[in-house]
Amino acid sequence: MPTDSLAPDEAQLERLRQMEASIESLNARIARLAIALGVSLANDNDVAGLMSEHHAPTAVHERRVTSGHAEATHASTSPEHRAAHQREELRGLLVMRYGVEKRYVDDTGVTVTRQIMVQAEQQLERRGFKPGVDGINLARLFGQS
Repeated sequence: MPTDSLAPDEAQLERLRQMEASIESLNARIARLAIALGVSLANDNDVAGLMSEHHAPTAVHERRVTSGHAEATHASTSPEHRAAHQREELRGLLVMRYGVEKRYVDDTGVTVTRQIMVQAEQQLERRGFKPGVDGINLARLFGQS
């Protein structure tokens, strides 16, 4: 649905819905990865620990230069490799989410961003995710006690 044909208020509401859907999707992927990896994102120390982990490069063998295709396929699908790749993805998504949140605050202000974040979190809870599994603590994020 192109926003060009919408009235200004409708276009703005559609943009806010898109922002909410985007942050909800991002939070859901973060939550799924954290659950799959058994990683807690319950507090700042947990997140900081994950972000500061030293990690080995995930590419064990470059597929294009490996002579044995089966060997390269096996190396790239080992459980350890998959978990390392997922941890790297989780770290990347957390960084990306912080950037998205900052952009939302810059574009729409703190109040609207808070509303977007609250609605996205509520939708995740309705889908069965426990509060905070995605590393979001809205009270802490927006300076509330």
